[in-house]
Amino acid sequence: MSSFAIPLSGLEASSDALNVIANNLANLNTDGFKSETLNFGDVFAQMQGIAGNGDPFQIGGGVQVGSTVSNFSNGSVDQTGVAANMALQGNGFFVVSNNGITSYTRDGDFSVNSSGQIVDANGDLVEGYQANAQGQINVGGALAPISVNSAAAIPAQASTSFSTTTNLQAGSAAGTTFSTPLSVVDSLGETQTLSITYTAGATPNNWNYTITLPASATGAAAPTTITSGTMTFNSSGQLESTTPAETAGTISGINITGLADGAAPMNLTWNLNNAAGTPIITQQDSASDTSATDVNGYGSGTLIGFSVLPNGTVEGAFSNNQTLALGQVAVAGFANPEGLSQSNNGDLQATAASGAAVVGQAGVGGNGTITGSAVEESNVDLSTEFSNMIVAQQSYEANAKALTTLDQVSQATLQLIT
Repeated sequence: MSSFAIPLSGLEASSDALNVIANNLANLNTDGFKSETLNFGDVFAQMQGIAGNGDPFQIGGGVQVGSTVSNFSNGSVDQTGVAANMALQGNGFFVVSNNGITSYTRDGDFSVNSSGQIVDANGDLVEGYQANAQGQINVGGALAPISVNSAAAIPAQASTSFSTTTNLQAGSAAGTTFSTPLSVVDSLGETQTLSITYTAGATPNNWNYTITLPASATGAAAPTTITSGTMTFNSSGQLESTTPAETAGTISGINITGLADGAAPMNLTWNLNNAAGTPIITQQDSASDTSATDVNGYGSGTLIGFSVLPNGTVEGAFSNNQTLALGQVAVAGFANPEGLSQSNNGDLQATAASGAAVVGQAGVGGNGTITGSAVEESNVDLSTEFSNMIVAQQSYEANAKALTTLDQVSQATLQLIT
């Protein structure tokens, strides 16, 4: 009897629903997992006839699975403290590759392989945009694996400018001196320690200055004076003028040559003002003192760690206290994420239904942002799944009861014949 097929289709549909719910619950602790629901569609048999009012007369033929729908809402963010871990919040997917096959995932439980590349749990390479030696990222370039190789190094950068926040005691007797050491970095990354010496002049509010390089730096018999001049202060103790004359608050042309380590000649600029244009060398009635120095340049450094910024930039931290972008993790979006085909370990494949991946940056073009040192947890909601389980169970029991009833009717019909 065809009527048995109707409750049987209900039993099968309810069983499929329970399987989906069970799969959701089984992946409660799977990073990046997105819960699913099952949609059903009815099945109509052929037309049985036409009612008296002309309406078609049909009897349903049961139920069938219409589709599965993934819930792409964000899961909770779990801070792990692992630098390579990433939690994507918002739209998009990480791009990973293995032997030329590209996949997409929300599971950001990444690590670093023996080659210094960021990989997922399957060993697939995490793809992104590359950075050059200066840390500039080529967003328009081809995707490539993100590398955080510990052998990475940042070369030395010679100092080119400096400033000191210094007060010279007003009323000091002529010939009174005050010295401030200043460490600069040459082109080889070696530190050269200069000495700035201020000497109170015979004229009030005037101080002479000299900058010297120690004899050991050049191999000479005595320290080398690399520049000298005079500073004049006004009646309020503010720096008024210098000789040689300053230009836009700076004294330039401070040249250092003949360094014993073979470094290139240095050309330094002395910044006399702060960012607001106010002189930072003063003459007040308090003890001569240098409260701060600021020198650019740095020695060479090796990579000691990295972190991931919200836009996906992988920023390396180096032993010389410098940071440099190593690359930027790519984020892919799809016109129809529901059309993605699932595979093992949370990987997804693009299909004709999903459309081609639109690859870009995190936080741009509708893509979500990335939380570093964290993973996105499963978005399975226990209370929702238990509620769905009760409904599916009741549906299964109801269809089983309908099947039992039809069996009893069939038995009664057979008894009429006998």
